[in-house]
Amino acid sequence: MTALTLSTAAAPGLRADAIVIGVAKNAAAKSQGLVVAPGAEAVDEAYDGRLAGVLETLGATGAEGEVTKLPAPSGFKAPLVVAVGLGAQPEKDAGFDAEALRRAAGVAARALAGVKKAAFALPLTEAADAGAVGEGVLLGAYAFEAYKESGKDTKAKNGKAPLAEAALLGGKPRDKAYKAAIERAAAVCEELNRARDLVNTPPNDLNPEAFAAVAQAAAKEHGIKVQVLDEKALTKGGYGGILGVGAGSASGPRLVKLSYTSSKATKSLAFVGKGITYDSGGISLKPAGHNETMKCDMAGAAAVFAAVVAAARLGLEVNVTGWLALAENMPSGSATRPGDVLRMYSGKTVEVLNTDAEGRLVLADALWAASQEKPDAIIDVATLTGAMMLALGNRTYGVMANDDAFRATVHEAAEEVGEPAWPMPLPEHLRKGMDSATADIANMGERMGGGLVAGLFLREFVGEGITWAHLDIAGPAFNEGGPFGYTPKGGTGTAVRTLVRVAELTAAGDLG
Repeated sequence: MTALTLSTAAAPGLRADAIVIGVAKNAAAKSQGLVVAPGAEAVDEAYDGRLAGVLETLGATGAEGEVTKLPAPSGFKAPLVVAVGLGAQPEKDAGFDAEALRRAAGVAARALAGVKKAAFALPLTEAADAGAVGEGVLLGAYAFEAYKESGKDTKAKNGKAPLAEAALLGGKPRDKAYKAAIERAAAVCEELNRARDLVNTPPNDLNPEAFAAVAQAAAKEHGIKVQVLDEKALTKGGYGGILGVGAGSASGPRLVKLSYTSSKATKSLAFVGKGITYDSGGISLKPAGHNETMKCDMAGAAAVFAAVVAAARLGLEVNVTGWLALAENMPSGSATRPGDVLRMYSGKTVEVLNTDAEGRLVLADALWAASQEKPDAIIDVATLTGAMMLALGNRTYGVMANDDAFRATVHEAAEEVGEPAWPMPLPEHLRKGMDSATADIANMGERMGGGLVAGLFLREFVGEGITWAHLDIAGPAFNEGGPFGYTPKGGTGTAVRTLVRVAELTAAGDLG
């Protein structure tokens, strides 16, 4: 991962391969449409105060995501200046928001693949700004090329290694708040990138057993307790949902429990992740064009895994338990059929009307298991429904909950860390559509509002009196388009930062 440092050095004398500066659209725009952002004063001075005009001549507008490269001025030890767009200039006396800094740093880091060291002269007015730029750099420099020939010698990005080092100019190396911000960024982003790696790993190399082994290794490294239930233990325990989904695969299912505890904790959280390492749809087979990216159906479990490890690395004063419900959904002679009835871990029976609505089945068992420990709150994360993608698109995830205040807290945490989310309802009238003449409940209901129906199904398996939220990350968990901001093509690591932020708020006593 890219190394982050804080530097008080002046841009002209710093030995680096490039200097990154920010530019923005002039709010007034009466004369010049481009302004150089704070942090780049020394660079602008070296151009005799005409840097904005030079960049405009080169076509720069300051638009978000825009990159303009030009030779560094005479006397600079770095040969290259990289101007990255920050979007609209903030109002007077207001600084650039954290997400604008993250995205700009991410775009610049990606543009500097193959560079050993870059100096980032972006606006840093407080420690939080340094943390945001650091996150943008670390997430933007990410690349997954383990299965390419170039990946064998640690190269990436079409043969170019990711940016090796980023020095944040204007940072305060001896300031505790700045140091803490950088250390937090490194811990969270390293785990988020590990989640991306898991999502991007082909399903022939990441089955439930392999995923469980990764979790066990990380738990050992970071002092986290881990328990893995295999098929025998799941059968003995009566985990009918997880077993039913995994019944058709040669790779048996697993339920992994990760427990991070703090001696100073007064609150506890449980995170539950859907971990379908490959989703064919089962007997209700997905049509061609809908299953090529289904290796990403374990993104919820990857997010939960990463968040628990990040909480441990940060030493948060809250107890966090992660539940990874892992299975592979395949069609075979032993697979669960439409019409079958499964007895869940809670004792409820579920009539399976569609085997492609399998995520809610594994989550139901894990939610009930998490409920038995009576945490202060449970959050589940899942690439659960195509309906949520139809409702919110590919970059926003839905938040449902059994408590309006908690839903608002989770939504605010998501927006704060730069993960677009939207609060969604749980309309009671949709529950009737899951009534079954054979079992306690069916795994399907009305087609319209399918994402909300799935949320109502999950609510049935949350223990009484426990605050709960459901994050349907089906849209943003896997980016099939081109990279943008600090978001790469492929696995994104969506929800990791939201979960970590909720854990931080809980540790601080600010849980809604």
